[in-house]
Amino acid sequence: MSAAPRRVVVVGDVVLDRELVGGVHRVAPDAPVPVVDLEQTVESPGGAGLTALLAAGPGDAPVRVALVAPVADDEAGRRLVELLPGVEVVVLPHAGGTRRKSRVRGNGQVLLRLDDGGPGSPGPLDAPLRARVAGLLAEADVVLVSDYGAGTTRDPVLRELLTSVAASTPVVWDPHPRGGDPVPGCALVTPNLAEARAAAGDGSLGAAEAAALVRERWAARAVCVTAGADGAFCAVAGSEVLHVPAVPAAGDPCGAGDRFAATAAVRIAATGALSPAVARAVEDASAWVARGGTSGFFARAAATDGATATAPRTAAARGAESAREVAARVRAAGGTLVATGGCFDVLHAGHVGCLEAARALGDALVVLVNSDASVARLKGPGRPVVGQADRERVLRALSSVDAVVVFDEDDPRAALEALRPDVWAKGGDYGGAELPEAPLVRGWGGRVVLLPYLDGRSTTRILERGRA
Repeated sequence: MSAAPRRVVVVGDVVLDRELVGGVHRVAPDAPVPVVDLEQTVESPGGAGLTALLAAGPGDAPVRVALVAPVADDEAGRRLVELLPGVEVVVLPHAGGTRRKSRVRGNGQVLLRLDDGGPGSPGPLDAPLRARVAGLLAEADVVLVSDYGAGTTRDPVLRELLTSVAASTPVVWDPHPRGGDPVPGCALVTPNLAEARAAAGDGSLGAAEAAALVRERWAARAVCVTAGADGAFCAVAGSEVLHVPAVPAAGDPCGAGDRFAATAAVRIAATGALSPAVARAVEDASAWVARGGTSGFFARAAATDGATATAPRTAAARGAESAREVAARVRAAGGTLVATGGCFDVLHAGHVGCLEAARALGDALVVLVNSDASVARLKGPGRPVVGQADRERVLRALSSVDAVVVFDEDDPRAALEALRPDVWAKGGDYGGAELPEAPLVRGWGGRVVLLPYLDGRSTTRILERGRA
């Protein structure tokens, strides 16, 4: 029986993001400015809308997401709601027109941003609406406040409700300099370094010092200051500051804070554990930057026929994509997709050599990994000694690996059928016997390749030596 979905309630300010995309081939005759020949207009939810969409995206734990936000009764507001499939939207009164951020992009570069609409702060909440919001908050496994400075977090009614729920339910608060302070008792507040310094009133503070100071000021249980490539510094009541390093990523940081907060909230809802949630959030935020930020996220969603994309699960650009995304990317470029598989219980030099050799056969490598139950059936009692989550994470960290798929069956045929790689590579210790999956791979025009086996290396021998 699968676990019941966890309930995530997002509260905050929404924005309609628009990208006007085209090519630049000439300069205007009446002014020294580029002329953009418009090719497409892309609309997407921003602010708390993006945060809610990320929380609702595919992940380790099933979730149900509700968004509580002021939404204007205009065409742009209705479009915003349409762009949030799978999210229950509770519409609060909205002052002014829908806030829009429009970026004009020519030849891949942002040339201009236009902001209009607003102010966006909520109007008075009548008794039925207040009761509905209070009911949603009471049912939540975690509440995520996504503040974009439009006034939602300054509303006295909402602050009263959030203060009340913070006493019994984890509240994750992503603050904004123009927003209200986090209510007392938040489980986690996630400012970036500039926001934390501003809140502390000292622009020279280091991230660790700022985290400790603003945690006391905000009376929060934990404050995690995000510091880009330097990772995150988390101050927890009664403990030393925790530093979670990040793998530096070059790319577009737009939306990385939303990705961080959404991951942290979902993981806290699923497990209740702060430190692993922060570590995962740092990984996801780094990978988000590496893969093009918000623009990259919605481009991937469009490339998969509008399906909701999700942030990758590790900080490296490789190993961050899902197998489906890797396959789509490689095939779109006319490349060769390689797959290999195994238990990878105790990763050793033989595994690493095979993986590097497999990756050299094409343009991307997907590794199919036996689940814990599958390994136990194949290898016997006491195996695996390393659980599937850890095995998966170690494999994703290798530069030779682009994606990992865990399968429950005793052989990889079902996983292969779903992936359909161009090359199926296996270690040379399988030589002399027909692989059960070989006819399947050849059936769609793929080929099977045996790789050199590094003699004397095997998980079984390593474990036997350890026992001896």
